[in-house]
Amino acid sequence: MHSDSSDYASGSDSSVKDGGLDAPVIVSPGLHTGLGPAFYMLTVHLREGKDLVIRDSCGTSDPYVKFKVGNKQVYKSRTIYKNLNPRWDEQFTVPLDDISKPLSVKVFDYDRAWNDDPMGSADIDLTSLEANKETECKLLLTDRGKTDYMGFLLVSCTLAPKSDEDKDQSRFRKSSFFRKSARVTDPAVPKKTKMQLWSGVVTVVLVEGTNLVPMDDNGLSDPYVKFRLGTEKYRSKFKSKTLNPRWLEQFDLRLYDEQGSQLEITVYDHDTRGKDDFMGRALVEVGQLEKDKTHEIVQALEDGAGVIKLLVTVTGTYGSEVSSDLANYTPHPLYRDKLLSKYSLINFHKALEDVGELQVKVFRAHDLHSADFGGMSDPFCVLELVNARVQTQTEYKTLNPEWAKVFTFQVKDIHSVLEVTVYDEDRNKKVEFLGKIAIPILKIRSGERRWYALKDRKCMHKTKGAILLEMDVIYNHIKAAIRTVNPREEKMVVPEQKFKISIMKNNVNRVSQLIGVFMDTGRFIQSCFDWQSPARTITAFIVYLVIVWNFELYMLPISLLIIFLKNLIVAQILGSVKKEHVEDDYFVEEDDDEDEEKEKQEEKKSIVDRYHAVQEVCLQVQQALDTVACLGERVKNTFNWSVPWLSTLAVLALTAGCIILYLIPLRYLLLAWGINKFTKKLRKPNAISNNELLDFLSRVPSDNELLQYRELRPDVPANTATTRKKRS
Repeated sequence: MHSDSSDYASGSDSSVKDGGLDAPVIVSPGLHTGLGPAFYMLTVHLREGKDLVIRDSCGTSDPYVKFKVGNKQVYKSRTIYKNLNPRWDEQFTVPLDDISKPLSVKVFDYDRAWNDDPMGSADIDLTSLEANKETECKLLLTDRGKTDYMGFLLVSCTLAPKSDEDKDQSRFRKSSFFRKSARVTDPAVPKKTKMQLWSGVVTVVLVEGTNLVPMDDNGLSDPYVKFRLGTEKYRSKFKSKTLNPRWLEQFDLRLYDEQGSQLEITVYDHDTRGKDDFMGRALVEVGQLEKDKTHEIVQALEDGAGVIKLLVTVTGTYGSEVSSDLANYTPHPLYRDKLLSKYSLINFHKALEDVGELQVKVFRAHDLHSADFGGMSDPFCVLELVNARVQTQTEYKTLNPEWAKVFTFQVKDIHSVLEVTVYDEDRNKKVEFLGKIAIPILKIRSGERRWYALKDRKCMHKTKGAILLEMDVIYNHIKAAIRTVNPREEKMVVPEQKFKISIMKNNVNRVSQLIGVFMDTGRFIQSCFDWQSPARTITAFIVYLVIVWNFELYMLPISLLIIFLKNLIVAQILGSVKKEHVEDDYFVEEDDDEDEEKEKQEEKKSIVDRYHAVQEVCLQVQQALDTVACLGERVKNTFNWSVPWLSTLAVLALTAGCIILYLIPLRYLLLAWGINKFTKKLRKPNAISNNELLDFLSRVPSDNELLQYRELRPDVPANTATTRKKRS
């Protein structure tokens, strides 16, 4: 131990007292006799550092301290940024069976590039500490093999010998800690669980950066971001030649109680030579965020180095103290009445972006697919509503997990779709897909507890297992209508689209069907002019004369209303909306992973570039065909009452249009429309230009989406039948 008695007395006697049984063994903790202590509790108080060495180009360092006994790390301090005289004021206690091994203290500078830079080290000889007395030490930091002055640390150590009884109690407390830390929901079956120390999952969506620091000669940068939460790390992809990168990357970091809850964000400029330049950093205290709720965080980097935008959710929590646990959930009798009042029609003018509230209770799943070698799985459930994402705790070694969670989502658009996905957790942090369902908010039957059959990734085919949910949604209809004719909220993380022959063929068929409708209509009109059927031609001629002679502009919406009325009557007679949407001969895509493996096997290195170029062009054609097909299907499904709420809104809008066109001359309407369009940017500079009709149609599902949203019959035992919650 390197110490300086001029500043701090060592307070210890390094000599080992000798003598018979009368020698006070407790004074010399290093003495190992038959009467000696069974083990020791070492308490270390890390106070501060002084005159530490410079490791950063800006003339400072970002020091943190590691403590080791032998090859085992027993503690790691937090990082103090840009400080050569840091003050930690941290304390920890560690049990030791053998104090002959010194306590190694090492100081590091936090991650300037790939590895943390050493800032010196020192050793504490534990045998020189006096028992049950706090010893203040001044540790001179040195670099092995060198004598340069590197500053010093001020620490206090207390070594307390313990007996066999204390050792047993300590082991009991330690085992109790592990049992508490294990992710268990049913204390009667602790043997099923794995021992996990993490207490939650921090889900981060790295959205974008703005106004970052230019690092290259061209005035731009190639930025990427590194995240650290305790020992958990993640590195994003780098974006070339930009100061306003857009990443849209999602990842999970596990949260450990004993390692703090500061999310460290560091931005670097990518260098092809491997010497990446530091651009900026920031800290986010995730422990202060409300759990099981997605937070949009716009975090400024230190020293004005730019801004990083994130979506952060602290979820996957467990334990009796967690508010999302159904065991803690007690619905207040007046809470629902308060929500009904908040979202009543008379309050439509308040907070237009707050359309409603959705509550989801996740009870359990049944007969899931076995993903592990032992015929079991470690399932957890993820719920996503656009960009809001939460998840349950993991239930280990079971195919019938009971999560018993309740989550609440703010509804910004009632046309959003709730996606519920069940995954299997693996040791390497990867997950395996077990099943998924997609439920549009407008199809939710509030207060009904029921089983939902799980589907594959595309929500087309039924897969093994079912999940029991109960949902309740309350919203304001007027706010919802206003939101319908405004742009949809962009989903930040979406699966990357790839070109596939099967998808291309399907899109071509969809577009061909739409073109066929127009061609049939054109042939019918041409047959009237060609007198192929005299009766048809005479009838069409008379109708044409009557319409032209009596035509008024308000008759256009009336004709559309007639189509709506006709399709509504057809739907009521058939008892359902368009049976064609629930047929079984629907299009099925191949699994993404299988396609990737086939492509890798068939691909040759000599034609990789050409292959990717052709694939990109084909992907653009595929997407264009999909856009055209979806637009036509959305128009058709609007008239077919596939979504009654949207069709009703269209009928009300057309009825209002009829009245307005009947009462107000067209030139006044055109003047009002033109004045609104030309002055909109002046009145609302930040307004996003949009087309209300296209925004409305974007809420209408296409045929493929209707297939994804259809409900399949779940396979559940008779004793788990659907139950309805009765409201008083």
